Amino acid sequence: MRAGLFGVPRMRPWSWQAFLLGFAIVAVSAVIQGVCVALGAKLYFAAFIPSIFLVGILAGAPAAAFAALLTIPLVWWAFMPPFFEFSPLTTANTDSINLFFLLAVLLIGLADLCRATMSIVRRGGFRPSSKGAATNLR
Repeated sequence: MRAGLFGVPRMRPWSWQAFLLGFAIVAVSAVIQGVCVALGAKLYFAAFIPSIFLVGILAGAPAAAFAALLTIPLVWWAFMPPFFEFSPLTTANTDSINLFFLLAVLLIGLADLCRATMSIVRRGGFRPSSKGAATNLR
């Protein structure tokens, strides 16, 4: 783990610490989602969407993809009725999973771009080369 931009810690994307962080953030999101369900919310993936982006920023795209793939069966088992059992999915539940998967892919891509941008800024930004693509070589 090394210090990133604005004090954001960053991990190597394929390290075991990155995957452990992804698992821990999904677990915390499950607790938050459980509280939301207890209060009557029916948005199955509400607490998990920001966590996917957070894992992507802190630990990289592979750990964020792991967190997203871990989230889908967790939500299906724990938060979609009947609770705490796998049952056939309704059309609405399938649509919720598909929408979450689409949002997760987009958020993982955005987080990866943010990590790349932080790396560029930390190195001092882009440096102009002495020869550009449009130079006149007369």
